[in-house]
Amino acid sequence: MATSVRPRTSAGTSAGSAGLRVLAVFLGVFLIFEGLGKLAWLGNSAPLFAQLQGWLKDAPASSRWYLETLAIPGVPMFARLVVIGELASGIALVVGFWTRLAALLAFLMVLNFHFASGRLFHYGFLTNGYGLPVLGGLLALAIGGVRLPWTASR
Repeated sequence: MATSVRPRTSAGTSAGSAGLRVLAVFLGVFLIFEGLGKLAWLGNSAPLFAQLQGWLKDAPASSRWYLETLAIPGVPMFARLVVIGELASGIALVVGFWTRLAALLAFLMVLNFHFASGRLFHYGFLTNGYGLPVLGGLLALAIGGVRLPWTASR
């Protein structure tokens, strides 16, 4: 009977959970800097409005409906929520606080941007560094990011 040997790091932590912890820190830093780049949106939603209007020009039907019905009318609220969401989820991932919830919320936020921009429906999405790597990493943390080492909450 063969048994599986799981590599361990110090203090009995599995290499897999240590790897997820590193992923959480890297994605958290990414989200923090994405949020910092949008700090102006807290006082001025015009940059988000302009971005959504630009996406609307070439949007597929499903993205067009979403942009016209929800995103553009909600720009004043979404501009603030995006900044707060990126910063909060990024900080939570870095310190390891509610990792699974933070990763799930960040996953939904990133997916929302890809859907709204219409990129989700193009081949380029598969080769975009902001696409599958970020979504895959966040989804992996949302699924397996429990009891990770070196976190604020276990």
